[in-house]
Amino acid sequence: MRVRDGMSDVSVTVGPSHTLRQAAKAMVDHNVGAALVIDDEAPSPGIVTERDLLLSVGAGEDPDVETVGRHMTESVLAAAPDWSLEHAAAEMSHRGVRHLVVFEAGEVTGILSMRDIVRVWTSAGATSEMPLPSNAGGG
Repeated sequence: MRVRDGMSDVSVTVGPSHTLRQAAKAMVDHNVGAALVIDDEAPSPGIVTERDLLLSVGAGEDPDVETVGRHMTESVLAAAPDWSLEHAAAEMSHRGVRHLVVFEAGEVTGILSMRDIVRVWTSAGATSEMPLPSNAGGG
C-alpha cells in the first residue's frame, strides 16, 4: 500500500493570524487532527496539530488570544505519494509526529495521518509488507 492509498484531502486550512480556538473549531468541524497553515509570505505551508493546541491550553494560555502562527510547525515533514505506508509510518515514528504533508511536483496533494494509516491497514484485505517482529504474539 502506498501513501496515495491512505492520504486524505486537505480539508482544513487556517492562517497564522487565526486564533487557536478558530483552528480547533475548524478541525473539530471536519474531524481532523491537523490543519495546514497557509501564509502568502511563507515559501511553504506550516501545520498546526491537536498536540499544538493541547500544549498551549495545558500551559494556561488563552485559545482566544493565542494565534496559530505562535504555535504551528513552520517546516512540515513531507511525504511523496509513492512512498510505502510502512516508510511513512517509520518516518512518523522516527520523528515523533502524527502527520505528513504529501507533495507531488511541488504542490500539496494531501495529508497522511497515523489514523489514515491505521484505517488502511485495518480495512478488509489490507496487508503490510513488513515482517512481524520475532517476538510477536508471545507474552
